[in-house]
Amino acid sequence: MARQGTEASALERGRDAYAARAWVDAHDLLESADESEPLAPPDLALLATAAYMLGRDEEWVAVHERAHHLHLDAGEIEPAARAAFWIGFTFALRDEMGPAQGWFGRAQRLLDEREGDCVERGFLLLPQAMGVLFGGDAATAGALASEAAAIARRFGNSDLVTLALLVEGQAAVAGARVHEGLALLDEAMVAVTTEDLSPVVSGLVYCSVILACQQVFELRRAREWTLALDRWWQQQPDMVAFTGRCLVHRAEILQLGGSWPDALEEARRACRRFIEANNPNRGLALYREAELLRLQGDLDGAESAYSAASRAGWEPMPGLAQLRVAQGRVDAAAAAIRRAAGERFDPLRRPELLPAYVEIMLAAGEMDEARRACDELEEVARSYSSAMLDAIAAYERGAVELADGDAPRALESLRRALEAWRALEVPYEVARTRLLIGEACRALQDDDACTLELEAALADFIRLGALPDAARVEGLLGRARDEARRGLSPRELEVLRLLAAGKSNRQIAATLVISEHTAARHVQNIFAKLRVSSRAAATAFAFEHDLV
Repeated sequence: MARQGTEASALERGRDAYAARAWVDAHDLLESADESEPLAPPDLALLATAAYMLGRDEEWVAVHERAHHLHLDAGEIEPAARAAFWIGFTFALRDEMGPAQGWFGRAQRLLDEREGDCVERGFLLLPQAMGVLFGGDAATAGALASEAAAIARRFGNSDLVTLALLVEGQAAVAGARVHEGLALLDEAMVAVTTEDLSPVVSGLVYCSVILACQQVFELRRAREWTLALDRWWQQQPDMVAFTGRCLVHRAEILQLGGSWPDALEEARRACRRFIEANNPNRGLALYREAELLRLQGDLDGAESAYSAASRAGWEPMPGLAQLRVAQGRVDAAAAAIRRAAGERFDPLRRPELLPAYVEIMLAAGEMDEARRACDELEEVARSYSSAMLDAIAAYERGAVELADGDAPRALESLRRALEAWRALEVPYEVARTRLLIGEACRALQDDDACTLELEAALADFIRLGALPDAARVEGLLGRARDEARRGLSPRELEVLRLLAAGKSNRQIAATLVISEHTAARHVQNIFAKLRVSSRAAATAFAFEHDLV
């Protein structure tokens, strides 16, 4: 029976709202139309998508179940299998693999009872590919995804093409073919930004590609695609799905860019959004919050957030081990990082762990372990060809060389890291690197360069709110001032104070009852010890180091 009056109006307005990505209106109008007269499967698909975009996963599943049975009743096997695929896919995303495999199996059985090729066979290759990928067989996963892409192209299905490119790219990255994988992921993202894909597929690809970029330390790509994701989100103000992940990605980019208060707020918003959507990934947001609190010196808050992340199912490493170092519990940190390194076999997570391993072993005085971890990190960096990972490896190599007493080689590594961090615009890492450069200069007795580097690092740490790092630098600067004071004899300190008061050599000689020649010799000795070349510079040093 044809819809009439307000019912027909509600359906048409619901379709229009869907096209405009106005998810609340689309959902309410389509639901209203469905209550008046049950929707046909094409409009049920719109209702299901609107529900998903509003974070209502259970409704998305329930509506797809309705569509599945309607298709079966009508003898429409391929669309019924497609609906079963999306139900299984939803359970798989929630890590509920029993129901997921059940629905995938039902879809496969339906297709096995039919002859002939269809696009749904391509969709069902994707969970197979993901399963073998998680099992460590990247080559087979890539082959299955490539086969799915070929089927998608035969049938002109852009959603399947894009999902297949995503999985194929993930498999290439996992198989250490990083350049090839990134090219495939970029191709998937181009489809998202230029083609008319379903909103669910677009969101899945956005989040998965950004995560993959972060895993291989492709900072520039991660920044670019995060900005694109943000623009996509802003076009759909009602959207709830994917926004938790989006907020975490934004928090990570803001943190790297030095906007720590904003990053912390985004991490906390992400956690709230994950809870609202009953999303199991809230541990990811809690971990990001813990990292920011640790860097800012709120050790109790960080401890609480790491614990909450762990309770939510997220491994709080390496951040928790780094927190133990900040708490002075170096032995506990070393035990924790060794345990994590022994358990973590995922090659994509290994580079995240190794820098902390190096630094914790240095803190524990375990030079051999630090060197081995640094060697492994450099080997990984060579296989990834990532500017960010190269910078990390150069920094850690510099830290190891400095601890090993080889300041000249440390400076070479650290200056290479500094150049890379500046190009990547990561101010915290710039400051950390300048701190070590300052320590290397101090080891080489270049006190001026040491002071300049430490003061620059201190200014950056204070601006960022990195209070523990700022306190460390202030301690190093205080020690440098003490050494500068100890370098001057008591008589030279007297001469410096008079010089800083504006006295001439003749006036200094008269005040101290010494010859003018002796006063001039003291002034020259002061210039040499302070490594300055003028009375003005010596005066500035005296005031800066509280010697007057």
